[in-house]
Amino acid sequence: MFNDDTIKVLKRVGLITGAGLLMLLITAAINRKLAMPVLATEVVVNPLEGNVFLIDSTDVVSIINKSWGESLDGLPAGNIDPDRIERFLEEDAFVKNAEVAITANSKVKVIITQRQPVLRVIDSEGVQYYLDETGSRVPLSKHFTARTLVATGNIPHFTSDFQLRKKHLLKDLFELTQTILADPLWSAMFEQVYVNRRNEFVLVPKVGDQLVILGGVDNLEQKLRRLRIFYQEALSHEGWQKYSTIDLRFKGQVVCERN
Repeated sequence: MFNDDTIKVLKRVGLITGAGLLMLLITAAINRKLAMPVLATEVVVNPLEGNVFLIDSTDVVSIINKSWGESLDGLPAGNIDPDRIERFLEEDAFVKNAEVAITANSKVKVIITQRQPVLRVIDSEGVQYYLDETGSRVPLSKHFTARTLVATGNIPHFTSDFQLRKKHLLKDLFELTQTILADPLWSAMFEQVYVNRRNEFVLVPKVGDQLVILGGVDNLEQKLRRLRIFYQEALSHEGWQKYSTIDLRFKGQVVCERN
């Protein structure tokens, strides 16, 4: 018969052996999974508001194949580096975020979050692009034209550091865009920002023939507050078509020109 100490030793040996066998089984399973060929690359592109796609699944697969040098389908799953693929994809101008994983059934799963355009820019030389909600440049898409505020006129070339500059017209334009979009009234009312030769901003409403001369973005909140009061008190009585321009450049005043 075994004494208590011997039984404890045997139990300990059994546990160690069992744990070792379990590790071997897990390792073997992992190795088999890594050796399995990739069966497919599945891409999900999350749509923007209005079911808009600036980039589609075919574009995503093309980016992956070009960056990797070949199709992932058929390659051993162990050769695929999800982090590397995510970096490739996030270098694309349309991609805000990419998540890549290898599934249990040996498929590469890709989930794409697109950049959200907030402003379409047509600069002084006719170059067109979008700015997204972070101020990053996004090219026009071959799939869809995003419905955004449009900026035209005397707009300088895009520079990636424009938000870091102490003074830059694009920086002011982006600030104005964010202010307009943050307010339901202004985002519903204005469709275009025009930059004149004096680098002043002129707002073009969706309804009516008025031009709202804003000037610069200095005291922007006060200017828009005066405009809101003017719309509520004056135009509600006199109508939209009575004025051709509404000028907010002068402190504490709203100067109008009649048709």
